[in-house]
Amino acid sequence: MHAIVIREPGDPDVLEWTPVPDPEPAPGEVLIEVAASAVNRADVMQRKGFYPPPEGAPPYPGLEVSGRVAAVGEGVTGWAAGDEVCALLSGGGYAERVAVPAGQVLPVPRGVAVTDAAGLPEVACTVWSNVFMLGGLRAGETLLVHGGGSGIGTMAIQLAKARGARVVCTVGGPEKAARCRELGADEVVDYRAQDFVESGPYDVILDLIGAKYLARNVEALAVGGRLMVIGLQGGAKAELDIGVLLRKRALVHGTTLRSRPLEEKAEIVAAVREHVWPLLESGDVRPVIDQTLPMTDAARAHELLEKSGHVGKILLTV
Repeated sequence: MHAIVIREPGDPDVLEWTPVPDPEPAPGEVLIEVAASAVNRADVMQRKGFYPPPEGAPPYPGLEVSGRVAAVGEGVTGWAAGDEVCALLSGGGYAERVAVPAGQVLPVPRGVAVTDAAGLPEVACTVWSNVFMLGGLRAGETLLVHGGGSGIGTMAIQLAKARGARVVCTVGGPEKAARCRELGADEVVDYRAQDFVESGPYDVILDLIGAKYLARNVEALAVGGRLMVIGLQGGAKAELDIGVLLRKRALVHGTTLRSRPLEEKAEIVAAVREHVWPLLESGDVRPVIDQTLPMTDAARAHELLEKSGHVGKILLTV
């Protein structure tokens, strides 16, 4: 088969479509013939040499795919060759085939195109596990989503609204603001001209920025609020006034998805199938796809992601 290989850490031009060995499904795994993968910030970090894949994962980038089951490993039940599926990966999605633990495989939701489904597993699992399983967002509470126009942001807005929450998001410009309102955001804050703290307090904050926003995020929390930090786009180190945290009886929870044990990933995927998939099949939540490029144009897709002009997901098709 072919896969996108990172020739060496560097700029997007280090990504090369190269012949590589075919994967085989181990016991408990499903082999997927890939129709599409999606581009994530973690892929860019891996390309630059800052985020190596976990031990045992394929060396190629790609944290989610959609396609059809090609074969199943020993002990796998519930999946058969030809099934249309999408899957959460630890790596290897930029390829013609990938083997993945069966517990991380989901059916393509009814009414969603197979290609578009590639943009669902990572964002659905990230948002559900952080905002709802860990953050405990309830109907009537207020969620702040940083980066409302991102893949994670567009999913978080829709899921929170579908579950009865009020949603505020930050964006970088009027075009993204308009798209987020279309998706259901109750209020949109342009971080270039406004301070998101003034639109608080928030019961749950989903943050991709990290250090740069830490103190202001805590300031913006409601009493009993929960700050879920899932990214470091604004740095990894910051000072925090613990007194503010104590007075608000607030929680700061840092988490990643890629490095979690298989059992935890399977639990999250099962919860997503139970709670998120019905909303996709009813049309209350939908995948937001900015554009789709051939897998051989992975370098171009990375350039587009790094410019941050997109809304939703950028897909790569085989």
